[in-house]
Amino acid sequence: MVLKDFDEWNKVKKNVNAYNNRRYYKAREIWWCKLGINIGFEQDGTGKEFDRPVLVIKRFNKDISIVAPLTTSNKNNKYYISIGKIGGKNAKVIISQIKLIDTKRFYKREAILDKETFNLIKKTIRNMFW
Repeated sequence: MVLKDFDEWNKVKKNVNAYNNRRYYKAREIWWCKLGINIGFEQDGTGKEFDRPVLVIKRFNKDISIVAPLTTSNKNNKYYISIGKIGGKNAKVIISQIKLIDTKRFYKREAILDKETFNLIKKTIRNMFW
């Protein structure tokens, strides 16, 4: 069992929650996001800021969006979709880990995904549920 530092994440989370400036963002963008420490097998952020890049799947308003975390893992299954190099590393979107987040968690835009790959991801997500 991996020990998770929930106490340290709680300190970072309080700062994220207090942040009042919103970022302008849209679907298809990849943002660095403070995902934090999560329960069990839910995808965590990494490092001292508990962050990880995410793909914005759906923008609801300036405050709320649905995202999917990225990974550099070499797993090959239907829930890991390769999107090419992001920040110089081969990346995959983990569609089984989509989640609703407050956009206060965003802090740096990394890239914009091409339309063709984004449409493939949306189609795969739809098929995952039906």
